[in-house]
Amino acid sequence: MSLAVIHTRARMGIDAPLVTVEVHLSNGLPALNIVGLPEAAVRESKDRVRSAIMNSQFDFPTRRITINLAPADLPKEGGRYDLAIALGILAASEQIPSAPLEPLEFLGELALSGSLRAVPGVLPAALATRKQGRTLIVPIQNAEEANLPSGAKTIAGTTLLEICDYLRGANSESDRSAHKDNQSTLYQSSLPTTQATFTGPNLNEVKGQHQAKRALTLAAAGGHSLLMYGPPGTGKTMLASRLPSILPPMDEREALESAAIASISGKSFDPATWLQRPFRAPHHTASAVALVGGGSTPKPGEISLAHNGVLFLDELPEYDRKVLEVLREPLESGSVVISRAASQAHFPAKFQLVTAMNPCPCGYLGDPTHHCQCSDKQIKRYKAKLSGPLMDRIDLHINVPALSHSELSSAQETTSSEQIQHQVCCARDRQLSRQGKINSALSSKEVDRYCALQPSQALLMEKASQQLGFSARAYHRILRVARSIADLEESEQLSTQHLTEALHYRPQAT
Repeated sequence: MSLAVIHTRARMGIDAPLVTVEVHLSNGLPALNIVGLPEAAVRESKDRVRSAIMNSQFDFPTRRITINLAPADLPKEGGRYDLAIALGILAASEQIPSAPLEPLEFLGELALSGSLRAVPGVLPAALATRKQGRTLIVPIQNAEEANLPSGAKTIAGTTLLEICDYLRGANSESDRSAHKDNQSTLYQSSLPTTQATFTGPNLNEVKGQHQAKRALTLAAAGGHSLLMYGPPGTGKTMLASRLPSILPPMDEREALESAAIASISGKSFDPATWLQRPFRAPHHTASAVALVGGGSTPKPGEISLAHNGVLFLDELPEYDRKVLEVLREPLESGSVVISRAASQAHFPAKFQLVTAMNPCPCGYLGDPTHHCQCSDKQIKRYKAKLSGPLMDRIDLHINVPALSHSELSSAQETTSSEQIQHQVCCARDRQLSRQGKINSALSSKEVDRYCALQPSQALLMEKASQQLGFSARAYHRILRVARSIADLEESEQLSTQHLTEALHYRPQAT
């Protein structure tokens, strides 16, 4: 046989399109050519594959070798095709059987010695392979990640020779049982399927700040965005870092989505925390590309890495204004599309935005214990760094004042994250059973249905809109927050008290 066909997967955003590796051996001067839009790392695989085959006790064919990576118009990058190319050459030269290759897909980079090295983006490939009903063969380092999806069939190996031994055994009915206990046979995951106890910072470590904790609870219950402002050292960063501890644990679908994004970004995979919601806190010097994603080969940014989790922006006015403006569309759509001349990548970005800032450049405006040294012009310039459209998209605005010495030294116990998380989970359950989504995701039509107002309540909202200058977007966001307040209090109907508290979290338009 001089032709072999092997299946593998490319990497394009969070998708893993199928790539067919066709290897043909023909007469002529010895040569190895790779076609099908390969990038530099793929073209260089010919040298890695040659050495790996020879160091794995196989013969490298002294014939003209043509390798086609189909489809031809799909860009191919990285060393993920090494294993498939090597097996294709061995199958085409009849050094390994070709019969067991059809129901299998292969991913892995080869060392010169023939050992397998981990590659990024294995989880999206495992999801696509499971959908096709095939078995995915990966390096042992990627085994746990590849076996995350329930029902996935994964084979893990450490060397090219080990994978070839498995294929030889799989081709023989009598030898399959002998290979059943081999390290490179079907891999059984030991990953937890339920969320373990959260081991991060606990909300009971934050003293005082009861209003801020209430706002944090509301943000968690309804998935609302939050802005905290106040003097330096009042606990804004502490509060934000503890939001993941009160959020409901992710289900398998959400966890797989977040893990897939982390996988293609090259982030190390931690089996112990894969069900915990991500928390991303980029520095204020981050660029727009760092937040949204990009590059010649599009990669996810911070907002996608925070998918199903929290994106925390501390010292909000210190970010470049153009950087902050890129958040406006993802906050509404929950996704990012990055277009390049050769390709287009779609990344999900349903994150919960939490921000913190000082009230003025020196930080002490309104602080009774410190004198603010900023002029009106400096304060106005400082606040002008944040655009009105961006601030209008933040649901909850809460002041975090400085604490007195007695509050700081108090030994009184406060509510723990576990207790608040239980309340949040109950509120989320009510939302999902009523409308199938959390309150922050309600459309305008759904707000009218699930946040219906009595005549007196409608009059209250009308007067508030006129006096405070709310936009239509702010009006609907107030109703969503009020719906979350009602859910926390186990109330099916919105009350005037719920609306009044929701109005308290909106600043007056300027």
